[in-house]
Amino acid sequence: MAMENDAPTQMNEHTLCMCGWIAAMRTSWTENNPGRRFSGCSYYGRPDACDYFKWVDPLVHPRYKSVINGLLRNANREAVLEKKWQRIVLYHQIVLAMVVLVVLVHYIL
Repeated sequence: MAMENDAPTQMNEHTLCMCGWIAAMRTSWTENNPGRRFSGCSYYGRPDACDYFKWVDPLVHPRYKSVINGLLRNANREAVLEKKWQRIVLYHQIVLAMVVLVVLVHYIL
């Protein structure tokens, strides 16, 4: 991906990439540029895509990167804990259902 300078750019809905298509507005979530918006070829990743790339947002204070990356790590950690909690709840529901089933079978027989 060919990168142009880091100067902020005024983008509008008619900015075209080198393919002649309207450039897609995206947000970077890399560690070096978290939350930073850029415009790029709509066909990025395909063999027929061009290398059009332009930052829309200016570079920000380095502390911003640290804060955003920390928030992303915390959000990911919370998502993992939520999944673990859901599995634990499901396990307990299954065990409870089995106990109820055993008790019902015991009283029926």
